[in-house]
Amino acid sequence: MLKKFDKKDEESGGGSNPFQHLEKSSVLQEARVFNETPINPRKCAHILTKILYLINQGEHLGTTEATEAFFAMTKLFQSNDPTLRRMCYLTIKEMSCIAEDVIIVTSSLTKDMTGKEDNYRGPAVRALCQITDSTMLQAIERYMKQAIVDKVPSVSSSALVSSLHLLKCSFDVVKRWVNEAQEAASSDNIMVQYHALGLLYHVRKNDRLAVSKMISKFTRHGLKSPFAYCMMIRVASRQLEEEDGSRDSPLFDSIESCLRNKHEMVVYEAASAIVNLPGCSAKELAPAVSVLQLFCSSPKAALRYAAVRTLNKVAMKHPSAVTACNLDLENLVTDSNRSIATLAITTLLKTGSEGSIDRLMKQISSFMSEISDEFKVVVVQAISALCQKYPRKHAVLMNFLFSMLREEGGFEYKRAIVDCIISIIEENSESKETGLSHLCEFIEDCEFTVLATRILHLLGQEGPKTNNPSKYIRFIYNRVVLEHEEVRAGAVSALAKFGAQNEEMLPSILVLLKRCVMDDDNEVRDRATFYLNVLEQKQKALNAGYILNGLTVSIPGLERALQQYTLEPSEKPFDLKSVPLATAPTAEPRAESTPITAAKQPEKVAATRQEIFQEQLAAVPEFQGLGPLFKSSPEPVALTESETEYVVRCTKHTFTEHMVFQFDCTNTLNDQTLENVTVQMEPTEACEVLCYVPARSLPYNQPGTCYTLVALPKEDPTAVACTFSCMMKFTVKDCDPTTGETDEEGYEDEYVLEDLEVTIADHIQKVMKVNFEAAWDEVGDEFEKEETFTLSTIKTLEEAVGNIVKFLGMHPCERSDKVPDNKNTHTLLLAGVFRGGHDILVRSRLLLLDTVTMQVTARSSEELPVDIVLASVG
Repeated sequence: MLKKFDKKDEESGGGSNPFQHLEKSSVLQEARVFNETPINPRKCAHILTKILYLINQGEHLGTTEATEAFFAMTKLFQSNDPTLRRMCYLTIKEMSCIAEDVIIVTSSLTKDMTGKEDNYRGPAVRALCQITDSTMLQAIERYMKQAIVDKVPSVSSSALVSSLHLLKCSFDVVKRWVNEAQEAASSDNIMVQYHALGLLYHVRKNDRLAVSKMISKFTRHGLKSPFAYCMMIRVASRQLEEEDGSRDSPLFDSIESCLRNKHEMVVYEAASAIVNLPGCSAKELAPAVSVLQLFCSSPKAALRYAAVRTLNKVAMKHPSAVTACNLDLENLVTDSNRSIATLAITTLLKTGSEGSIDRLMKQISSFMSEISDEFKVVVVQAISALCQKYPRKHAVLMNFLFSMLREEGGFEYKRAIVDCIISIIEENSESKETGLSHLCEFIEDCEFTVLATRILHLLGQEGPKTNNPSKYIRFIYNRVVLEHEEVRAGAVSALAKFGAQNEEMLPSILVLLKRCVMDDDNEVRDRATFYLNVLEQKQKALNAGYILNGLTVSIPGLERALQQYTLEPSEKPFDLKSVPLATAPTAEPRAESTPITAAKQPEKVAATRQEIFQEQLAAVPEFQGLGPLFKSSPEPVALTESETEYVVRCTKHTFTEHMVFQFDCTNTLNDQTLENVTVQMEPTEACEVLCYVPARSLPYNQPGTCYTLVALPKEDPTAVACTFSCMMKFTVKDCDPTTGETDEEGYEDEYVLEDLEVTIADHIQKVMKVNFEAAWDEVGDEFEKEETFTLSTIKTLEEAVGNIVKFLGMHPCERSDKVPDNKNTHTLLLAGVFRGGHDILVRSRLLLLDTVTMQVTARSSEELPVDIVLASVG
């Protein structure tokens, strides 16, 4: 009697997998059936299926076990059962890398490959190529050539695909099959043509000219296979990217011609390729956008989805190019497929006008609960972009985001919403209190530790600056009472920031922190004890340095420096100034927003660019005693044109009292070798060149490095900005381009390079001060100086802000580099560290009348950095 399975049985997994309790030993025992005569095809095929299942589930077969089973399986070739034969081919391929002496089946496979049974020939080719190594390949080369041009499409495709795999181990042999592949490329069968084109491309892919010729040939004669067309489009677009995407290239024309193909697949592939080419203008995108617009009204859901998804990508960079499709996109808002409707809405959000936002928000609300989290994230990202485009609409958009935040959803979805709300709060000061209130409500029921700690960090940063900061304390302290240790630690840090910035609330904050000192978790106790002791001192400098702004050093760099200090004990105390600074975007303290559990897991951190330079320079004997490397220029400066006979690029390394100039030189002449290469520098100011470290040899096209060490001026320390004239000097030895043999005798020569400028930005490292006012108070006014300047050539505040930030090389704090619209006054807040480890802060008040007037106030812990900043601006 057959057992009847209903839907519940199916869902619970009853009878769904007959192989789930297999044991390797019993299956291998069953494999002895292969030796019996007569062969039972059905039973043997079932056992082979079990063996394949075990292998694909990751079951380890020993070499002896696998070999015994394999040899037993070879006897099954005596049976002519089609199903059993196909199972044999599959087993050969799977066991070829486990069992030994698998080549024993070569003659059986060759017989099947050249036999009359077409159903065997293709799989036999694939199995044979799987077990054939480079030494045996020549023995079957004749058969492979015949198979590639075989009239049976399945045989030809099998041979072509197998040839592709053989390229990895036997490129030179497979390369000889190009003529046969060319013949197969003219096949009427779409898969044969596709596979042939793939083989031809992979044989020639290292020869760009040959690939270009192949594309132009097939473009002229046309292809029958839409798959081959798609591959050709991808190859052409890859070639275009390598050629910097020139739109005058015939490759671009060949892609554009595919927009008129009769196959929808090819048309979409061409449109997608054009859209994804870097640097395309809206005009160049127009043909592709027109095609995608037609697809928007297609009866096929797949085409509508592809079109709207691609238009969504275009709208990110070129919203104006998609505006023409807005009517078609609006029709898709009511599409029965919610994925299409969501993408249509988000595309409209990027391209629509300010007046259409309210209507679009209502339409989105009607089906948000029906779509997946993945598409909800897309909607949130579109809203985030819209907030930046239309800041006056932040109230409508934030209300929508808050309603989404209250709904069910996964981590990525909730994180996207929180990120969006935080960016709105940062951009629009009037939305700050509303946004913070809603985020406070969210963390009452937030199940995600990372989001709760991030919001607590934001509350600690922004809450004390609001009109009524005390209303946030209840929400923060609730986390100390109700949450687990990671969130409690974040809440303690947030409470401390309120106490550090608000004297009226300080007594209450101290009471709350004293309650946290007895917490069960050591991290929470340590934070509470530390903050309590700092706050009880009631000193603004301590609050700024230890609570509000924190360390500005690189944490991986600090870890390495401390480890080195413990390995090499010294009587001198550990100097924090020897630790490299954190780069500005990551210098903001994020300890509160990082789960403690993650911090406890030691990970190997990759060395930063500056740490790599520090190691390289420390290995040069001439640079011993320079001290820690303070800063390396972010980008090398080109001192020659890229097409000249010698290519030289300079990286500037700044130390406390010296600068090292690293010259990376390349000799592009194949008939000469340069030796003893140095770059002689003549400074215009009081700098002194101490020594040159030459590059011993520069053979053809092999980069080498030489250095120049310069002492910074001591008599006039404010003269940090100067220009060096540079001359490359070397010994030339002629060499034979073919053999590489170099003449023994050489002659001296020199090559004039571009002048090299050193600016004040080379002496200042960017750092981020989360709370600028606290940092300003911490530094104090002992060395404060102020001067007023007129920027006669600058006509807008935006231009003035950009030029000042770039010139001084300091980091704008509290988003002060964003100039509000229609304002004629602005205050720019800048923070940095001057070489030697001295904090330097600048407050620049700008006034726009006919020209821009700038009042600069600078503070530092030393007088020299202040004098240098004001002297350089003047």
